[in-house]
Amino acid sequence: MLNNKVMTKRWKPFLLGLVKETLATSWELIRILIPVAIVTKILADIGMISYLGHFLEPLMRLLGLPGELGLVWATAIFSSLYSGIAVFSVLAPGLGLTGAQVTVLCSVMLIAHSLPIELSVSTRAGAKLIPIAVVRIVGAIVYGFLLNKTCQLFTLWQEPSNVLFKATSVSGDYLSWGLDLMQNLCLIIFIIFCIIILMRLFKAVGLLGFCERILSPFLPHFGMSPRAAPITVVGMIMGIGYGGALIIRETATGKLGKDEVFNSMVLMGLCHGLLEDTLLMAAIGGKFAGILWGRIVFALIVTYLLVQLMRVVKKRRLDQIT
Repeated sequence: MLNNKVMTKRWKPFLLGLVKETLATSWELIRILIPVAIVTKILADIGMISYLGHFLEPLMRLLGLPGELGLVWATAIFSSLYSGIAVFSVLAPGLGLTGAQVTVLCSVMLIAHSLPIELSVSTRAGAKLIPIAVVRIVGAIVYGFLLNKTCQLFTLWQEPSNVLFKATSVSGDYLSWGLDLMQNLCLIIFIIFCIIILMRLFKAVGLLGFCERILSPFLPHFGMSPRAAPITVVGMIMGIGYGGALIIRETATGKLGKDEVFNSMVLMGLCHGLLEDTLLMAAIGGKFAGILWGRIVFALIVTYLLVQLMRVVKKRRLDQIT
């Protein structure tokens, strides 16, 4: 009996904290998601989705995706991944998406999303706005193109996608659409709850520290000092909000050079939120090989090539001066 009371005292604060964090996160999401879903529904009813899809079709065709999904990515770019998911849940019916197509869409969203906020973090850290923006948008397109071609070449994930979210009907009555949307919101809240549990579990078992120890020794080869490498790893795992804040703090002390700040923000820009964001995209049907492992490899290759290119350019400039 005494043991039960002790266990209750230990678990109660943990569960209350978990519920509070879930509700706080979910409320911030719902404030964005519901208006976005309503606007998307209205646009679909008046035929604007088809028009926008036709406008975006040339770009999306490069990625092997229907033009309508361009609106999903555009929403994620200017707002957030959750807003993109809201649009996706409305547009998914009737598109007949394969696992490969959903994985490509998730991948480009993971590389380029929330740019107004995340680019401001990058610039505050000391990186120039336009180069980072170009790297992320062009990087997303290139990776999506390569991933799509790889899936076609090896016939990967060509089966119909198994999306966890219930697709809200575009052509149905508003009551049915609203009920479907509420079901999706409940599912999203449940997913957030599970992700928060996993994140706490990862911290408790030392997974984050393990990832830092694995990646940190390699990052000096990508133009980062031993001081910047661990901070970059935090950003890669937890997101630009975490890593960028640490970079900003270190930059203020004058202990990080401009080049390594840029290199760090490039790598974080192409590959961040490896835990939470990846789990979120997996929930809508993205395959881990594409949205996680392939993204890591692509980000490391691109960062390495950019570092080498900048070194060559600097060397040539020095040679011209001397």
